[in-house]
Amino acid sequence: MVALISEETVAFVDGVAAEAKRIETPCGDGGMVWRVWGSGPPLVLLHGGYGSWMHWIRNVLVLARHFTVIAPDLPGLGESATPPEPHSAEELARIIIDGLATILPGGERFHLAGFSFGGVLGGHVAASLGEQVRGFTIVGSNGLGLPRQPTELERQKPGGTVEELLTIAKHNLGVLMIADKDKIDDLAVYIQYTNAPRGRVRSRRFSRTGTLIQALPRVMAQLSGIWGGRDAGANPYLDERKRALGEIQPGLRFEIIPGAGHWVAYEAADRFNPILAEIAGS
Repeated sequence: MVALISEETVAFVDGVAAEAKRIETPCGDGGMVWRVWGSGPPLVLLHGGYGSWMHWIRNVLVLARHFTVIAPDLPGLGESATPPEPHSAEELARIIIDGLATILPGGERFHLAGFSFGGVLGGHVAASLGEQVRGFTIVGSNGLGLPRQPTELERQKPGGTVEELLTIAKHNLGVLMIADKDKIDDLAVYIQYTNAPRGRVRSRRFSRTGTLIQALPRVMAQLSGIWGGRDAGANPYLDERKRALGEIQPGLRFEIIPGAGHWVAYEAADRFNPILAEIAGS
């Protein structure tokens, strides 16, 4: 059993959230929640499946020293309302695009980065917005129609005790998200425990398709990729991912961070942040 989450961990997450401006845009019968930190060129971060803006908890304040960092909760995830059916990548992307028109009025250009499911939707966002997206960085995303390793995740069952749910969260982090189990800390468990039950859009089915690779030829932005070298869903097929993206944009920048898992922006934030800052600032 893992220990209960500390008050310091909860206060840290609440503190990072409190530094942001919170904005809502339409989503289904409610709102899509956006958080904005810092100032400078806009950098939009789309989180992964069964997640929220908290997937970027170790990135937003560092990147906000140089950029206006914009991190929404995707439709049907986190605090955002459930979008109307059918849940397709194109329709979910449309809700994001409509929201961006409010967040960045006047068609201001921005760099887009999408982690996992966020990269899948980000491909459709970038394809639709054309030259408004200066660059698009794909972070550990599937949806490329390529081989992937199966992962045996456990479901959080209704009625479980807090201890049981935290244990499931820690297990799933070790199976899919974080390669070095010594780096599964209190904060990571709290984020997984908080986010997973709020996932109302079943994102894994999108990642098993080729929907991202089908969208990418229509993207006008400069493409780049960042993967963890021990990404549970991609290893040992990282070369195939680099090759597939390179066939769309020859010579694109493709970074592999050795030793890091799928949630590379968290596990290897000290290496991830300067890479993304350099890419987004170029």
